[in-house]
Amino acid sequence: MMPPLTVVFRCAAVAVALTLAACETPDPTPRYPDINFTHEAPIRFDVHDVDFVQAYVPPATLPNVEHLFPVRPTVVARRWAADRVAAVGLQGVVRVTLIDASVIETALDTTSGIKGAFIDDQAARYDAKVRIRIEIINSLGETEGRAEALAHRARSVPEGITLVEREQIWFELTEQVMRELDVELEATIRRYLGDYIR
Repeated sequence: MMPPLTVVFRCAAVAVALTLAACETPDPTPRYPDINFTHEAPIRFDVHDVDFVQAYVPPATLPNVEHLFPVRPTVVARRWAADRVAAVGLQGVVRVTLIDASVIETALDTTSGIKGAFIDDQAARYDAKVRIRIEIINSLGETEGRAEALAHRARSVPEGITLVEREQIWFELTEQVMRELDVELEATIRRYLGDYIR
């Protein structure tokens, strides 16, 4: 006995849908997690406002490469200020100034000739540097206190690395240097600006 025509059509539709789903290509673009500092308690300043100033402007030319990063250090620095610095007072400002957020690419010497064909040398090094200054500005616009911290990290990459692999290393480098800066900044703030913390 032949199955009803509606059953045949339904089976055919399911088969077509499964075939199309199998043919879909996954998105090759990597997705990077958000680098934030919400897992840590904010540093509560006895001031009325938080002011973020990006004094560092990426040159967007070699040897600087931070503008090519999938998650840029300047963006993570701004996120640090939003997550870790809180104003809970009645007057004054805590100013967070991003002084440096550079990453410099340096080409490394590699082995040439026949010997070089059998050796995977490190081809480039990336030096990341982030510096942030914290200032307490009173209601008259005068600077009453200041703290500053610098973090530096470096990573090298081998010859023949793919763009996806390079971007993953860049992401890890950004995360590492900003986590280090977070620790340095909190220690420096509590040491030099402790009187302004609630």
